[in-house]
Amino acid sequence: MPQTETTPLSARLRPRSLADVVGQKHLLGPGAVLASAADTGKLHSMILWGPPGVGKTTLARLLADAAGLDVRYLSAIDSGVKEIRAVLEEARAAGKPFVLFIDEIHRFNKGQQDALLGAVEEGVLILIGATTENPSFEVNKALLSRCRVYTLQSLGVDELAILLDRALALYAGRSIQPEAAKAIMAFSGGDGRRFLNLLEGVLDHAAEDVTEQDVRTVAQTVLASYDKDGEQHYDIISAFIKSVRGSDPDAAVYWLARMVEAGEDVLFIARRLIILASEDIGLANPNALLLANASFEAASKIGWPESRIILSQCTIYLANSAKSNASYLAIGKAQEAVRAQPDLPVPLHLRNAPTQLMKQLGYGAGYKYPHDYPNSQVEQDYLPEGLRQKKFYNPATK
Repeated sequence: MPQTETTPLSARLRPRSLADVVGQKHLLGPGAVLASAADTGKLHSMILWGPPGVGKTTLARLLADAAGLDVRYLSAIDSGVKEIRAVLEEARAAGKPFVLFIDEIHRFNKGQQDALLGAVEEGVLILIGATTENPSFEVNKALLSRCRVYTLQSLGVDELAILLDRALALYAGRSIQPEAAKAIMAFSGGDGRRFLNLLEGVLDHAAEDVTEQDVRTVAQTVLASYDKDGEQHYDIISAFIKSVRGSDPDAAVYWLARMVEAGEDVLFIARRLIILASEDIGLANPNALLLANASFEAASKIGWPESRIILSQCTIYLANSAKSNASYLAIGKAQEAVRAQPDLPVPLHLRNAPTQLMKQLGYGAGYKYPHDYPNSQVEQDYLPEGLRQKKFYNPATK
């Protein structure tokens, strides 16, 4: 379709080849896995996992173009087994594979995903699924085992700057002050589509030289409109998490209701409750994790709309619970220690000694079995040399 000045900026800047893609160098850089697949024409079934606005749909199209394959598109929101079977029949009749791109594949249920198995296994078609959710949870194991999973990353400042330069090349005589550019990048959150939508709104609204105030004025309307299609996903879940963490059940259940009304994925919410129960409540109330996990199991069996009651119960319970992030801080500190000194040897007295040679080398020698001592307590070093006095867990942490 010919492009005009009324064509959205994001469409005018849509990449026409893999070389035009901004970001994802770990997949598309010289010698990277998807670059090599495109160069050789040996495309394979895959799941593209990443946040909104990083180009999953565009990447699928460009990979198919590079491999000389046609593409069929389905959205898991409005497609079912009937539509899948129609595409499979077309693929079998075509006599050569084509790419089937399924957006939001995590929204397909097990039956819909299973309908794809035979065709993917036989190579009748090449499946490219896109998801913002962890495919380990949302794509069934049988289909996942037939695909390779690639993680796409949010766009960084340098990559957004490239988009900015390309956009300004279409707007002769226009400029953006450095602070204004930083503000657009901050509002976009690494989402390239959101960045371009906001940039277009600012350029249409502001004078020749765009200021930071121009950006803030336009952001309140452009982003609000953009979010009607579900792009508030990350902002609302952030508000939800922070309300539970802040022990405000009214705010927490309000943000939960926002997600329910928007048709958010029930398991996306349930998983966040499990994380909250461990990260922010932890040992202050270990039952919170049990309830959150039970809520996940129940919600996965029931689905909308009834699971809203289960999620509400769990949300209010977690918001009202005592809080502790001691476990969260402890594992973070321990990981820092491991990164700083990744190969500290296990003390000899803690090592396993299944063979005589290991025993002769001193493995296990001097180990004190705690149950042989009063109250099952004995002074003994359990950390490697160099970390003997290190404290990772602070029980007083709130």
